[in-house]
Amino acid sequence: MAQEAVGRLPRETLSRWKREQAMLKALVVDRNTEAWQQDPAFAGLQRVGGVDVSFVKGDSAGACASLVVLSYPELEVVYEECRMVSLTAPYLSGFLAFREVPFLVDAVRRLQEKQPSLMPQVLLVDGNGVLHHRGVGVAKKLLQVDGLENNALHKDKIRLLRARGDAFPLRGRSGAILGVALKSHDHSTKPLYVSVGHKISLEAAVRLTRSCCRFRIPEPVRQADIRSRDYIRRTLGGPGPPTPGQERSQRAQRPEVCSTRGPAELGQGRAPEAHSQGPRTRPEGPDPCARASEQDLALGLCELRLRPGPQQATLRR
Repeated sequence: MAQEAVGRLPRETLSRWKREQAMLKALVVDRNTEAWQQDPAFAGLQRVGGVDVSFVKGDSAGACASLVVLSYPELEVVYEECRMVSLTAPYLSGFLAFREVPFLVDAVRRLQEKQPSLMPQVLLVDGNGVLHHRGVGVAKKLLQVDGLENNALHKDKIRLLRARGDAFPLRGRSGAILGVALKSHDHSTKPLYVSVGHKISLEAAVRLTRSCCRFRIPEPVRQADIRSRDYIRRTLGGPGPPTPGQERSQRAQRPEVCSTRGPAELGQGRAPEAHSQGPRTRPEGPDPCARASEQDLALGLCELRLRPGPQQATLRR
């Protein structure tokens, strides 16, 4: 699939993407820049954002881009926006940001224009930051990162993560610490992979990730994912997400139009609606929503290119 995408992608576009990644890497700030980041309890942090892109199953271009803002430390949703978008850039491993991030940037900018008082102070994003084979990005494959391998030693380290908060550093071939594998929930066997996105230290990113987890996935990203999937189902005419312990299935039809921008779009920024707060369960029938990645997670995106903007760190699940 990646080879096919390369074949469709003009050489000059690929070269431009690589140059932009190199430029962004040079601009990454991997230290704390705000007073709240230094505080053990994050005193002064009031709003945490999460973004996500969910896909219409069977449609390589149709997707829903979502932004949510949660209060901190309550982790209650105070703002949400979901919009159907059309992804025109091809998927290419290592360049996922160029396919998805423009729509997330637009969502943050709309919030900044409409309700600046609700702007998040930090963003949690599905993808990678410095935990990327070029040191910046939303990548799909963790195994691309500077010699990191999913080998027996790595699996042994994962098995040694016993309790919530246990972690071990992720080192690349160069010896540099690129991120941290974190056990975010007592009942989870899969760690989260946390790395720096922009304007935050790795230590603060790990602490913040841990403090935002009610379940395995940090609540801002979890809510963005739940609400984007729910929005697709409602747009397609299907049922909402199943309540905990229940499963529902219904074949959904593809929407006639998936607009990307404009005042006539559905899903304008609004106060949050009622959504299922429980763990997600997969419907028995075809799910109209499908992720492009293998449920990768990121806390922050340096690709958001907001100057100034919310602090960002990155994480993968």
